[in-house]
Amino acid sequence: MLEIIKHGVHLVDGRQLIDGTPEEQKAQLNAMGLSAREDRNGTIAYSILNSHNTKPDSDKMRIKFDSMISHDITYVGIIQTARASGLKKFPLPYAMTNCHNSLCAVGGTINEDDHVFGLSAAKKYGGIYVPANQAVIHQYAREMMAKCGNMLLGSDSHTRYGALGTMGVGEGGPELVKQLLNNTWDINKPEVVLVYLENAPRRGVGPHDVAIALCGAVFKEGLVTNKVLEFVGPGVKNLSMDFRIGIDVMTTETACLSSIWETDEKVKDFYTIHARPDDYKALSPEKVAYYDMAIRIDLSKIESMIALPFHPSNAYTIHELQGNPDILYEVEKAAKAQFGDKVDFKLRDKVVDGKIYVDQGIIAGCAGGMFENICEAAAILDGKSTGDGYFSLSVYPSSVPVNLALLRNGVQGKLLEAGAVFKPCFCGPCFGAGDVPANNGLSIRHTTRNFPNREGSKPGDGQLASVALVDSRSIAATALNKGVLTAATDVEIPEYDSTYSFETGVYEKRVYQGFGKPDADAELKFGPNITDWPKMYALEDNLLVKLACVIHDDVTTTDELIPSGETSSYRSNPLRLSEFALSRREPQYVPRAKAVAAEEAKRRESNSSTEVIEALSKVTDNAEETAKHTQFGSCVFACRPGDGSAREQAASCQKVLGGFANICYEFATKRYRSNCINWGILPFTLDKEREFNYTDGDYVYVPGIREAIKNGTEEIPGKVITKDSVEDITLYVKGLTEEEKTIILEGCLMNYYKAQMK
Repeated sequence: MLEIIKHGVHLVDGRQLIDGTPEEQKAQLNAMGLSAREDRNGTIAYSILNSHNTKPDSDKMRIKFDSMISHDITYVGIIQTARASGLKKFPLPYAMTNCHNSLCAVGGTINEDDHVFGLSAAKKYGGIYVPANQAVIHQYAREMMAKCGNMLLGSDSHTRYGALGTMGVGEGGPELVKQLLNNTWDINKPEVVLVYLENAPRRGVGPHDVAIALCGAVFKEGLVTNKVLEFVGPGVKNLSMDFRIGIDVMTTETACLSSIWETDEKVKDFYTIHARPDDYKALSPEKVAYYDMAIRIDLSKIESMIALPFHPSNAYTIHELQGNPDILYEVEKAAKAQFGDKVDFKLRDKVVDGKIYVDQGIIAGCAGGMFENICEAAAILDGKSTGDGYFSLSVYPSSVPVNLALLRNGVQGKLLEAGAVFKPCFCGPCFGAGDVPANNGLSIRHTTRNFPNREGSKPGDGQLASVALVDSRSIAATALNKGVLTAATDVEIPEYDSTYSFETGVYEKRVYQGFGKPDADAELKFGPNITDWPKMYALEDNLLVKLACVIHDDVTTTDELIPSGETSSYRSNPLRLSEFALSRREPQYVPRAKAVAAEEAKRRESNSSTEVIEALSKVTDNAEETAKHTQFGSCVFACRPGDGSAREQAASCQKVLGGFANICYEFATKRYRSNCINWGILPFTLDKEREFNYTDGDYVYVPGIREAIKNGTEEIPGKVITKDSVEDITLYVKGLTEEEKTIILEGCLMNYYKAQMK
């Protein structure tokens, strides 16, 4: 299905892939009268990046975006941070959608309080406000904000609009704050990966099948981490826009930085249908383009896929799983390794008489809730029944315009008659705030993620369910067979009308379009749960951190660092939200971190701390004096933290609890490392050969840390202080920009901007 070429390749005329050694490629190009190139400037990606780079003569790009978008879990914190940093008005179009806490089901009035705050902020600062249940964040961006050749920054990791010719980037909130304050997004020049598409998919194969196959091929080795995926090739023309968009939104799960696709008449038609024909522009690579590596996908060989718990890269064909159900044992072992005896988790009991039974099907959100996905599911289930057993099917369209089209063409009626339930335009099932399965339940979902607990279960309370990612077509085929897992390629799929008509009046009537019309006299409307950030302190001369959580899993997701689900209601209240930090992975983390923070408060108040002095006495002869200049905080160790969501709270909650460092072998994503830096958390890394055999309660002392950061010292010696020993450790802080150094020295991004205002 996929071929991975791990070295540089050339592409000619956007169609002919030139492979081989550099010498062989040069010879092939010379024979065509062309010259080889090693720069990336011939790619679509760099044509866009270069046009947005405010510092062209540097390896570090400083990007200004054309527009931004957030949802109701993130925009309050972003605006509060920007407001504290001197915000007067939004300098670029900034849309605030309401699709995560839109059901207002948890926490009393606080979700709707956030929405009222959002509208008042749009009026005051000149923003775009999309009311609850109108659209999920990424569908609104596709329908109303994408533009060929543009760049769009979103405070959600699935900010991907490459299929529409827009480079979308998902980041934590502080990076959006920088844009609101006319600053830049700073990145090293990224590598570009050619994703070369050939042929056409078979009937029954959908975008999720291609995406899951891609994630399975590249994620575990980190082959495309922080790189840009560029989709080109003769197979592109064989894919509808919904199909392209469905693949594109899932590129986030490869850990890539962004994505971009060549554009054609189908993209032009998309913009015309959405009443924005002038936003189309033809995008293609130059005559000769160089890519750092390539992934060749033969679409005709893609099968119906399933990503088993607990990651989108845990990919199998459905036929492979059906032929060997014992694969489910590996998932059970993974759950046992992570949760131990907290839960009694079983999947093999889903196998009855050689068939695999699932409990629930969900088609939802930015990946599944699109028009064609739902239409084809309806074609499979037209005149049939999902049954009256344990299996249930729910459908969440991605926007009101999509829902209206499904209502008008009869698709909604067909699915309702078959036993499906239609629900609002809501992201909930993707992050554990809607349709939570029963304990030990297995849900198959056309959504973006299937991390542990992301479906809403609580292992600490003895609950654990699981999600497998499956395309909507195979979900419908499974519903057709009353919950027996079935590949869509194994059922008959009647032809259906895929004509789509976009109703512009929906948004004209309900969306507040305030960009360029700020009203400085408008008052922000605060609810009781919307609070300011607590005071954060500048980095001191020395740093002493106490390990409050040590995780040796290969990857630690942001869902583990700060769980989703009902915690989302408290995203506007830093103190209350911090109570949930690591709660489903290491419940003792919060009390440990709080104890450290309490000791640091004593040190600041009295200029002394018994615990700090006792620890320092093992490494210095003047512990009492050294303690006066030594910041004391908590620390998290994880091998590779930060995969998944862009949520800044994965870092900010640690800082609110007194966290001052992460130690790891590498950060899973650029965005999580940026979140740590923006919240003043030292992003330490280790040599991969260095074993970290320490535990909760051990200390790491880093003398002279302030001077090291200030001077750009990347290799920093430290000491690990255990109960019985003191050991040397070498920590690394690599590649900080001057701005990032200053942010860390000041204590966080807010402090950095406050210092500029003085």
